[in-house]
Amino acid sequence: MVRDARKSQVKKRSLQIGIGVPLAIAAVFLLVWLTGGDSSTENGNSTTTSVASAVGTTTTAAPIVTVLGTAPTPDASGAYPCPAADGSAGRVVVFKANPPECLTEGKTYTAEVETNKGSYTIALDRANSPANVNMFVYLARYHFYDNTPCHRIIKDFMFQCGDPTGTGSGGAGMSVPVEAPKSGKYEVASVAMAKVGGATTNDSQFFVVTGAQGAGLPADYSLLGKVTAGFDTTARAIEAAADPAASNGVPPLEPVTILKVTITES
Repeated sequence: MVRDARKSQVKKRSLQIGIGVPLAIAAVFLLVWLTGGDSSTENGNSTTTSVASAVGTTTTAAPIVTVLGTAPTPDASGAYPCPAADGSAGRVVVFKANPPECLTEGKTYTAEVETNKGSYTIALDRANSPANVNMFVYLARYHFYDNTPCHRIIKDFMFQCGDPTGTGSGGAGMSVPVEAPKSGKYEVASVAMAKVGGATTNDSQFFVVTGAQGAGLPADYSLLGKVTAGFDTTARAIEAAADPAASNGVPPLEPVTILKVTITES
């Protein structure tokens, strides 16, 4: 009865990642996804791991701003301006509009993600996913990701972060279109965006591929970039916090927290 009540409560919004199936039956059962539709959805075709979302939440509250530097002021549409590249912008955790274009033409961008397990660096793939990289940089420079949990970890698959509520159903309030990888595939250390709602847009949640199941996902998720430093140390330490008994990887055995995300432009 409790499970049924939860499913009804979170019907409107959740984020989840489908898990690949064994190669031997892939031709029949390869139907995996990372999406935030019906919270009661399970991957009935999988013979190894089911897909189930966590408790839902909404992101329609008024913007919350904690001043770290200069507090931002939204325009008439509710959109905040591009945050300062030096990290001096005030913190915003709820947004009412998608970001303006904040990246500089001809520049490349990297993100250093500091966690309680160490740091890792993402080379952001602007050529593949310009809208999603722009959103990620925008959120990071507004300190959205600071002190937020990685709520979902599945060994040999991925770990998922970017929900400040830690439930798996929260976000920033963004609605940025999916930009599928041009290569048509992922690999270990790829970083991609979790889909939301009807599985055609992304919000703030992202995941890092740590094994073959993640690399075998269909090319339906925006490729944000690739971990180029800290994968064998920090990313593996985060993966080690997976609880094999947890439902769909939630929660991990111990807290994993993003302390800060720093964007470098070059």
